[in-house]
Amino acid sequence: MAYAYAQTYGLPVIVTRASNNFGPWQYPEKLIPLFITNAIDNLPLPLYGDGRNVRDWLFVDDHCAAVDFIIDHGTNSETYNIGGGNELENRDVTHRVLKKLNKPETLINRVADRQGHDRRYSLATDKLEKLGFRIHTDFDEALDRTVRWYKENEAWWRAIKERSAEFKAYYEKQYGSR
Repeated sequence: MAYAYAQTYGLPVIVTRASNNFGPWQYPEKLIPLFITNAIDNLPLPLYGDGRNVRDWLFVDDHCAAVDFIIDHGTNSETYNIGGGNELENRDVTHRVLKKLNKPETLINRVADRQGHDRRYSLATDKLEKLGFRIHTDFDEALDRTVRWYKENEAWWRAIKERSAEFKAYYEKQYGSR
């Protein structure tokens, strides 16, 4: 639809697609903030299936930098994929979170995988790289910053996890019967 407006009305449109984002302020239903906050509280980390699902992780600051770069250097009516270049299995991310928080691997709770859960998400980012954009944040550095943020901002995420009926219903639906 956006491209139809671009063609019809001359509206400048650039579409971006990004891999899995993570970082401070992310709603705690997503894997990294959920596992950080659960580990802080010594709660189980509900890892789907065998944990070998692969995701490319993109730190939020790098995502924002890429969008800024595309605004300045992109071509109207083009689509750009933004990836972090950090394809990792979910079990590897889980182990890294636990290590950074000095928590035991016994917190990992394998749960039945979701039906139709994709085994791997991947994006070709060569078009954006040809324009000259590069990711600047190392995954482990970004994960350190993210873990630190959640440790320093417990009031924010506790308000969601402990008082939000919506969050509690989501959590029960995703993990309660698994």
